[in-house]
Amino acid sequence: MNAVTSPTIDLGKHVAPIEAKALEVAHGHQVIIDGLDLQLPGGKITAIVGPNGCGKSTLLNALSRVLKPKAGTILLDGRDIHREPAREVARKLALLPQETTAPEGMTVSDLVRFGRQPHQSWLSQWSEDDQYAVAKAIRSADLEGMEDRVLDELSGGQRQRAWIAMAVAQATPMLLLDEPTSALDLGHQIEVFELIRHLSADHGKTIAMVVHDLLSACRYADHLVAMRDGEIITQGAPADILTPDLVYRLYDVHCEIMPDPVTGSPMLTNMRRARR
Repeated sequence: MNAVTSPTIDLGKHVAPIEAKALEVAHGHQVIIDGLDLQLPGGKITAIVGPNGCGKSTLLNALSRVLKPKAGTILLDGRDIHREPAREVARKLALLPQETTAPEGMTVSDLVRFGRQPHQSWLSQWSEDDQYAVAKAIRSADLEGMEDRVLDELSGGQRQRAWIAMAVAQATPMLLLDEPTSALDLGHQIEVFELIRHLSADHGKTIAMVVHDLLSACRYADHLVAMRDGEIITQGAPADILTPDLVYRLYDVHCEIMPDPVTGSPMLTNMRRARR
C-alpha cells in the first residue's frame, strides 16, 4: 500500500469528553447499573476494573450507544449521545467489542478500510484522505508490510492490533475497548497495551478500556474506575486509590501493595483468597 500524504485529516487528536449522569441500564427487567455518574478524563487512558458481572462491559456498551439506558444521560462533547445522528457519533467515538469476527480471507488492509465507513456517503466516496487515514492507522499499529496478510494467518497480538487499527482509521478522538487483551498470552498482551499507550501519548486519544488484569490496568492506565454491583466504588489515579481494602472489596482477596521498582505503578503481592 502506498501512503498518500494529506494535510486535511488527522487520527482524531482533539479531545471529546464523555460524561454519564444518573445512568440506569438494564438487561430486560434486570437493572445492571443504577444511578451511575462518570466523567472520563480527556486525552488519558481510563481502565474500568471490577469482578465478573459488575457491569463493566454494560457501562462501555451504554457509553458507545450500543445499549440504550432506561434513565439518565450520556453526553459527548456536551450533547446527548442519543439525540445525535449515528454517523456523527461514529465520527467522535469508536468501539472495539470483546468479540470480533471477520469474513474468511479478509486482509489487514480490508479490515482497516472498514474504519472509514462513517466518513463515506453517496456524495463522498473513497478519497485520498481515506487512503491516508488507513495508511496512518496501519503505521500507528506497527503493521506496515502486513497490509495484504490474511487475518487468520496473523498471531493473536497482530490480529488484535489490526482490529485496533480499524478503530484508529475511524479517526475519532475517543476509543472504547472491551477487554482488548482477552485470550492473548502475556507477550501479546504487552504488545497491545503498549499500542494503546502509544495512541494516547502520541495521538492524544481519550481511551476507556475494560480490563480484568488489575496489575496491567495500574501499569498502563492514567485513571482507574473501580466497579462492583453496578456502582463505581472509587476512581482516580491508580497509585492514589489502589489499597488492600479496595482489592478486598472488589475481589474478596487479601494482598499487600508495593510500588513497581521501575514504573512506580502499584503491584499486588502476597495475594490470597479471603475465607468467608
